[in-house]
Amino acid sequence: MARNIEIKARIESVAAVARAVAALATAGPTVLTQDDTFFHCPTGRLKLRQLSPNEGQLIFYQRPDVAGPKTSHYDITPTDVPAALRRTLGLALGECGRVRKARILYLCGRTRVHLDRVAGLGDFLELEVVLDETEDETAGLAKAHQLMAALGIGPQNLVTGAYVDLLAAAGQDGRPL
Repeated sequence: MARNIEIKARIESVAAVARAVAALATAGPTVLTQDDTFFHCPTGRLKLRQLSPNEGQLIFYQRPDVAGPKTSHYDITPTDVPAALRRTLGLALGECGRVRKARILYLCGRTRVHLDRVAGLGDFLELEVVLDETEDETAGLAKAHQLMAALGIGPQNLVTGAYVDLLAAAGQDGRPL
C-alpha cells in the first residue's frame, strides 16, 4: 500500500493560514468539494469520497488515532459511479458517518497541504508527506515537523482521529456547508 506521514490540526481560519501556505507552495490552490461516506470496516477505515456526480474514490486506510505526525497506509480506487457505489457499500457494510467539506489543496513539493472547512466542525489543516515505496519514515517526519513550524502549528493545535470521529463526538452529522 502507499504511505504518507500525516497530521491534522485545528486552525483559527482557512483564510489566515492560506496566505502562509501559498508562500511555501509549489502548486495550487485547487478548490475541491468532498463528500465522504464512511463504512463499517474492522481492519481500518473505508470511505467513499464523492467529488462530483461522476467522480469518486473508494479509499481504504490504516493509521493510528494519535496527535502529531503518524504513518498512514492507504489504497485508492477511482469510480465514475459514486452514488451507486455508496448505495451498494451501505447495503453490504452499513454506513457509520459522513463528512462534507470544502477543501483547498496546495502542494509543497511532495507534501499535500489541505485547508479544510468541515461542515459541523470548523477549519482544519492536514499535511500529507508522500513517501516513496522504499523510503524510511524519518525524512517524512522531519518534513512534517518543518512545515508545522513554518505554518505555526503547535502541539496545542493537533487533533487525533478522523473528521468523522470529531463529528460523532460533537453529536454532529456532517450536514452540508
